[in-house]
Amino acid sequence: MTTQHTYAPVDHPGADVPDGLRPWGTPWPGYAPVDITPPELRAAALEGETEVWITDPVADPTEVADWGCRRARAVLPYEISPAGAPLNPTGRTGRAGRNLGSWGENAAADPIVVAGVGEDRQVLLVRRGDVGAWAIPGGMLDPGETAQEAAVRELREETGVDLAGVRPQILSRGYVADWRATDHAWVCSTAALYLVPGTVAAVAGDDAVDARWWPAATFEGLAAAAAVRGGVYEAHLPLLEAALERAGGRP
Repeated sequence: MTTQHTYAPVDHPGADVPDGLRPWGTPWPGYAPVDITPPELRAAALEGETEVWITDPVADPTEVADWGCRRARAVLPYEISPAGAPLNPTGRTGRAGRNLGSWGENAAADPIVVAGVGEDRQVLLVRRGDVGAWAIPGGMLDPGETAQEAAVRELREETGVDLAGVRPQILSRGYVADWRATDHAWVCSTAALYLVPGTVAAVAGDDAVDARWWPAATFEGLAAAAAVRGGVYEAHLPLLEAALERAGGRP
């Protein structure tokens, strides 16, 4: 008799993972993560033509053949389990499967555009279509693309703003507390800070449902203003705080 696999909604918080059991090196024989894989990333859907964002059209990470190359270019080091699956570098998440285009690390770029100085300072944000919060424009790197190339492309696609001629400051490269992360698929991003003298017209495009400049004289003021209109995407709060601190001087 075949047991039917059970899936949970993609926003399921997952099984509870005590801090002491998060490390992969800590034995946990009874660990039972919740599978949040959506229908479009399950085996049946991946047998035919897939959408362009699905960069790994396989339902099982053990079917991926180039883990050596992927690990060599990863933002954060990670291990492969004895069974052949990539292991989230932050440890157990309580969630299995994936809700991202690739197994393992999904490399992203986040362009943070800050215009003006002092009380006139503003930051460019977009409203995400998936969760409705205001976020930094950005997205996943295309195959063969650098983080800086992806930042310029995503900014242009999501806001219509073209900063190809502006040299950014690399603010950070690291793990993102993305709501889609699981034990075997996660996001690491390069955050690039673009300082410009003043605002330019921004029009939402691609998967952004709105784009606008927000007053950002202080990080606290930005967060408070956005809170009444859907709030700032939680994973981007530390990036925005760091960007505004770095942008404290004149562009």
